Amino acid sequence: MAAVRRSPLRAVAEGEIPPVPDPPKTITQAAEHGTTRELMVAMRARIAKAVENENTPARDLAALSKRLIEVVHDIEALDARAEQEATKRDDARDEAFDASAI
Repeated sequence: MAAVRRSPLRAVAEGEIPPVPDPPKTITQAAEHGTTRELMVAMRARIAKAVENENTPARDLAALSKRLIEVVHDIEALDARAEQEATKRDDARDEAFDASAI
């Protein structure tokens, strides 16, 4: 008789479902109401579509590809800066107040 395997599947408990992220903003939405990062992400998506489009003229591919790489680097720089600032905030703990030090 073959051994019965237990399935790793189980019912999801309430509160385990992560929130659904907002859909990415368009370039116009990000420019009008978004952050710099949201604008850069929207631009990255738009440029990537143009690079992949077979109707994009060959003369434009080099410039679009270069700009895509620049936008990706800009997003990475924004993320690195945000992570660094978050780390600084975590490290900046308040010390106990000492009135005699005044």
